[in-house]
Amino acid sequence: MLFKNLEELGITKIDYLISSHAEQDHSGSIPDVLERFPEAKVVTNPKCKGFLMDLLLIPEEKFIEVKDGETLELGDKTFEFIYTPWVHWPETMRTYLVEDKILFSCDFFGSHRATSHLFVYDEYKVIEDAKRYYAEIMMPFRVHIKKNLEKLSGKEIKIIAPSHGPLYDNPEIIINAYREWISDRVSNKVVVPFASMHGSTRVIVDYVVDKFSEKGVEILPLNLIKEDAGKLAMELVDSATVIFASPYVLSGIHPMVVYAAYFANALRPKIKIATMVGSYGWGGKGLDHLKGLISNLKVDWIEPVLIKGYPEGEDFNKLDTLVDTIVEKHKGLGLM
Repeated sequence: MLFKNLEELGITKIDYLISSHAEQDHSGSIPDVLERFPEAKVVTNPKCKGFLMDLLLIPEEKFIEVKDGETLELGDKTFEFIYTPWVHWPETMRTYLVEDKILFSCDFFGSHRATSHLFVYDEYKVIEDAKRYYAEIMMPFRVHIKKNLEKLSGKEIKIIAPSHGPLYDNPEIIINAYREWISDRVSNKVVVPFASMHGSTRVIVDYVVDKFSEKGVEILPLNLIKEDAGKLAMELVDSATVIFASPYVLSGIHPMVVYAAYFANALRPKIKIATMVGSYGWGGKGLDHLKGLISNLKVDWIEPVLIKGYPEGEDFNKLDTLVDTIVEKHKGLGLM
């Protein structure tokens, strides 16, 4: 399709090919372009050059290296290169077309959205898709994004053109969304990733869902057998609390909850509070198992409620105490 489009446009010569990111969904066609247009040079930063040489075996003489803030003059057009390391690889950069005030932002501000519309036409839906993209790909690099977002201040931007998803002709909607996502602010929300084998853990989850709802806390149970990981990632972006709910399986937690905990640990969300609920038969080390999986999460750990067998009587009182404790923590955070 790329070469078909170039042919239809009558392009017979390419002087420069700008590479902002070496990951193959961005760079995979570069060898084919260089084969078709052998006079072309790949303009990129030194780190990206190294990756492209390693991953795609592009020879060194094909590159022109640019520094952070350097420009490439093309007569009536000027490209300014802005390094954005760790958004989301160490070599990523943006390109700013000075005359037209277009920011080619690479993965920055991207969205999981394939559409025939060139520009955003449904802001709510696109921001939702962008939030999922941020959650799954960008959230572990929140600190780096803060620094790189500051580089935009003072630049007039009319259009943001990310590598994934539609273009923003109202750039503030995605810039403001990112400012919120990367902030330390959380919502009055509890997310409960859970798995249940024989129904007892599901009873526990349903009970705490009702109790949190009664107290005015948004509560989102996610059945890990049915929900995909992207949904969990999205909810972790701004939730204040995560409650992992699991039965014990061979003395540890359920494999799907293991995956959810490992995933959350890798994403490093700004969650403030964490705990565990669940059921067991004869015992085990499920709690130690979970804590070992989420060591990256800097959270206030609440005493869990682990119930032997099917919950009854006093077990529900313990769950009430757990809910009340978390509600008070939310109040202390100014969320209620």
